[in-house]
Amino acid sequence: MTTAFVFDIDGTLADTPSAIAALIGDVVRGLGADPSHADVLATVGKPLEASLAGLLGTCVHDTVTAEAAARYRRRFTTDVLSRGPELLLPGVTEGLERLRRSAGHPLGIATSKIYASAHALLDATGILNRFDTVVCHNMVERGKPHPDMALRALADLRAQASRSWYVGDTVTDMTMARAAGLRTVAVSYGVDTAEALKAAGADHVVADFPSVIDVLLRGTPLTARVTTPATAGASTHATTRVTTRALTGTSPEPTGALS
Repeated sequence: MTTAFVFDIDGTLADTPSAIAALIGDVVRGLGADPSHADVLATVGKPLEASLAGLLGTCVHDTVTAEAAARYRRRFTTDVLSRGPELLLPGVTEGLERLRRSAGHPLGIATSKIYASAHALLDATGILNRFDTVVCHNMVERGKPHPDMALRALADLRAQASRSWYVGDTVTDMTMARAAGLRTVAVSYGVDTAEALKAAGADHVVADFPSVIDVLLRGTPLTARVTTPATAGASTHATTRVTTRALTGTSPEPTGALS
């Protein structure tokens, strides 16, 4: 079996969390809710209908929730997808090409978006053809933080978990990947903080996508480097060493990225 590299999308490959939060906030305010910015931002990385219901004070299957979801999906194309390749985070296009050229390993996606939304976003940003499989929330029985999506991606790619990697930006990403037996790279420029990602057991926490590629290509060192703001009089960045942690299982958490 081979080595594979599997990625999250929102906050990892694409700078969508802020656009998604702005859109979801606008939608629920249009239906009479008045959530704080923090409450809206906290929904990024969770299923759409459940997030909308929480902000609206309704249940997931309520007609108001359904109307909010419909409004969100109609506007997702005009408000988010229309930005196209500019949504990609710095270094993503070049990094994915570097992986293909240097390693030749299969690449996959494991995202809590539904398939239609994930496919549309990857296509709009011009990177759909870089991936050999795209596994989504509506393709498995259980979403993140359970391992089902990661295991499905590994099966599609005929890859061995212990030799493969998952790259994501949230605690649920790390929990899913660890439960599936994957090695992990967490990015601190997405939804969750470097501290939260370290606590979730990420093998490496990095501050930019080129650093992701460096980790994937150089193997499995026991420690990672995380850049943090320097204190007065210190050098530009301080370096924190992060020790790899053993897999300890998962506990139920909200799942995925807004679809």
